[in-house]
Amino acid sequence: MSAELRDRGAEMTGFDGSPGMIELARRRLGDDVPLTVADLAQPLPYADDAFDDVVASLVLHYLEDWQPPLAELHRVLRPGGRLILSVNHPLARPLLFPDEGYFGVRQFSDEFEFAGQPGTLTFWHRPLHAMSDDFTAAGFQIASIAEPPPSPDTPAELLPPRIASGERTAFVSFLFFVLEAR
Repeated sequence: MSAELRDRGAEMTGFDGSPGMIELARRRLGDDVPLTVADLAQPLPYADDAFDDVVASLVLHYLEDWQPPLAELHRVLRPGGRLILSVNHPLARPLLFPDEGYFGVRQFSDEFEFAGQPGTLTFWHRPLHAMSDDFTAAGFQIASIAEPPPSPDTPAELLPPRIASGERTAFVSFLFFVLEAR
């Protein structure tokens, strides 16, 4: 996403909590995009009102407490700036595991394989009302919510089988928000 934004003329910077991810981003972006290791649980190394937009793609659902990170992202946005974010759709987990319920905030883990190595990712399920409460408490107003279908350019091997086969055209996976800093 950073490369695409840069290639479209965005003046940008980036951060991640992982030095390894910063190194991968540096290889992909070159030296013309300032990148740093930073932790959303700590104050970010940016001035107040420094950005017009902040993009947080598939970040928040890894965090138990959204309030400090959202407050910090609000701090670095100019008034009227936008936080553009995506998270796991809050219905995805309850549809697959109905006994877990929808309305509580709870932790869960899933097993994946990365480059042939097993790995465990830990997420935090939040119902939509808990997300919107956290956004509002941090000083944001929801400008847009989207549940987009997969891009037509997505390689079939990356899609769920029923989507790849053409049996269905959409699935519940991610939720996208545009939040405005008040």
